[in-house]
Amino acid sequence: MVDFGSSLGSVPAQPWPGGRLAAAGQEGSRRVFPSPAAGREMQSTPNYLWSTEDLLGQGATACVYKARNKKSGELVAVKVFNNASYLRPQEVQMREFEMLRKLNHKNIVKLFAVEEMGSSRQKVLVMEFCSSGSLLNVLEDPVNAFGLAESEFLIVLQCVVAGMNHLRENGVVHRDIKPGNIMRLMGEDGQSIYKLTDFGAARELDDDEKFVSVYGTEEYLHPDVYWRAVLRKPQQKAYGVTVDLWSIGVTFYHAATGSLPFVPFGGPRRNKEIMYKITSKKPPGAIAGVQRQENGSIEWSYELPVTCQLSVGLKNQLIPILANILEVDQEKCWGFDQFFAESNDILQRIVVNVFSLQQASLYRIYIHPYNTTTKFLDAVFKQTNIAPHQQEYFFEGHLYELDPNLQAHNFCSTTEHSPLTLLSTAEQPEEVVGVRYRDPALDFPIFVPKVDVVADCSAAKSVVGAGHQALRIARALWCCRDLLGRGLHWVMYEAVPAGSKGLALKEVAMVKRRLQMVSEELSQCSHNIFDFQGVLDGILAELVKHRQQVHEDKSIRQIECCLEKMQLIHKQFKKARTCPRLSYNEEQIHKLDKVNLGHLARKILLIFQDNCVQQYQEALALHSGRMRKVAEVGKQLKRLSGRISACSLEMQECQDCLQSALDKLLQTESQNLAPAPPMPSPFCLSHEMICRMQKVVEQMRSVAQELQFNNRIIEQLSEAAPTPGI
Repeated sequence: MVDFGSSLGSVPAQPWPGGRLAAAGQEGSRRVFPSPAAGREMQSTPNYLWSTEDLLGQGATACVYKARNKKSGELVAVKVFNNASYLRPQEVQMREFEMLRKLNHKNIVKLFAVEEMGSSRQKVLVMEFCSSGSLLNVLEDPVNAFGLAESEFLIVLQCVVAGMNHLRENGVVHRDIKPGNIMRLMGEDGQSIYKLTDFGAARELDDDEKFVSVYGTEEYLHPDVYWRAVLRKPQQKAYGVTVDLWSIGVTFYHAATGSLPFVPFGGPRRNKEIMYKITSKKPPGAIAGVQRQENGSIEWSYELPVTCQLSVGLKNQLIPILANILEVDQEKCWGFDQFFAESNDILQRIVVNVFSLQQASLYRIYIHPYNTTTKFLDAVFKQTNIAPHQQEYFFEGHLYELDPNLQAHNFCSTTEHSPLTLLSTAEQPEEVVGVRYRDPALDFPIFVPKVDVVADCSAAKSVVGAGHQALRIARALWCCRDLLGRGLHWVMYEAVPAGSKGLALKEVAMVKRRLQMVSEELSQCSHNIFDFQGVLDGILAELVKHRQQVHEDKSIRQIECCLEKMQLIHKQFKKARTCPRLSYNEEQIHKLDKVNLGHLARKILLIFQDNCVQQYQEALALHSGRMRKVAEVGKQLKRLSGRISACSLEMQECQDCLQSALDKLLQTESQNLAPAPPMPSPFCLSHEMICRMQKVVEQMRSVAQELQFNNRIIEQLSEAAPTPGI
């Protein structure tokens, strides 16, 4: 936290890599505030003990150390205030103590005690220790160079919203929300827990109240506050609680993408006037603005970048929130009530993973647990453009029928690797979407020969981050290839039951001449079905081979091995960055590591392009051909279904005629049973005829049953087969 506007003129903070804060004197210069005790030494209060080497964070008015309880050994964090903090008014000094005493929530760092250090009587806050650092530390890990994974981002969203809700319930405005003030620890279940901290700038404020003092960190400041605090422009303007919402918006964007939303050429700290211009002139609905060239125009963005790890489903829910809290006009900005309502609406939803077979694309559908199938089908339509009545689903090898009234919490449990497979029955072909990604080669930096430990460390971080991005994309491509093979195999397996041997039509020839044409027609249909089954069997054989190739692919593991080596080099470069000067031997090793880092980066790109992307594109091309074949079979089967239905109707009419004739003969025979003189009896002839006709009727019934059975098979094939042109 930095007090920009106290009457005693404390200076703004500059964030160092790693989340550490320092004061900035003139623009571009940086110096670190000295710790309360220089050098390595032990410090203590009556109940706690720590070493000055165990520094967790550092700001304009205090340092935070890892400490231990003298009796129990419990780890805590102690915030030790320096001399600059005592230049502030007494009211300001006591504000943080009082705020932390008032607040009690699992997503706010707990205050255990307020103690003093020996004779110096420096104030010390004893707080909960968060072993995993801050959200800023998490975002500075190269693995998160392009933002958090979707599951982790949702945890950040839930924790920050819950913590902020507790603040508002207690009438508190934080005024310095940023990733560095959101601490992380691991819960017993292995899941992250994030907690708000640093309440030095916090104060009590109702929704309709205003304040005039300015606090915060430059990149996360509302433009109205930035104008006065950073540019030092006179302004007689009061600020409301919505300034926290702007900071939350910047923080969420940073967590989602790995980058700040508003960036002038050269960075926010180097071009403050342009920074203010970007934030203050932002068009409504825009959530980011970047100046890529000196004195160049601002590129506005209304979407989250394709490089971030969030799904389209979550982006669609999150973007309206960002757009409405990153609103310059405080009167138009959402209030906290609406922010909490919309954010909690996301958190209360469940996710159904859906893989569109024709589009070769994976979707995450966010839906409320109580929503029914009808609402789910509409949500799928919004992302895929496949109409609800044209959606057919398969799950784990079987047709998955969704009852219209079934609630979403009763759906099968899905994952990205085990989604619902969506098949479109639309007449118009569905376009192949595939995996959307930005070529990671564009994000690999160029190494310069000169040894510069700071620049080299930064470049190593960038190249490792780009390597992780290449690995993520490679995994997504592999998953898509696997789902393509599995999905089409399931559709065909379900549509063509084992043991179906076609139509048995030879008995039909025993029916009179009227049935001869039906017999020939059905025989032709039978041959056609065998031909179509042969085509489908061929595709099934290809799919078996395809899936075997997918699971034998070693590209992912090769990229992982390269990344492990690159991370070790990056770790060594981070150590070298802290050294004022490298020895000759250390410099030679550094050069060799730099060369090796370049080789590993090129190897990753080579594996990614020549193996992952090439095999993915080949799989898409083959998938399109197979889908066209299955679609053509489906069209022919629909025609066959019509022909067989006509034959079935003709057979039924013949059966009715024979049954009517048989009934008449039986009636006549009954009349002939009366006593009569001996004569050549027509009874024998009639009895023989009756037996034959009964036999024919029974045979026709049998054939009719087979027709109905095979017609159902054809209908299944017709419905399962997608449209051509995929």
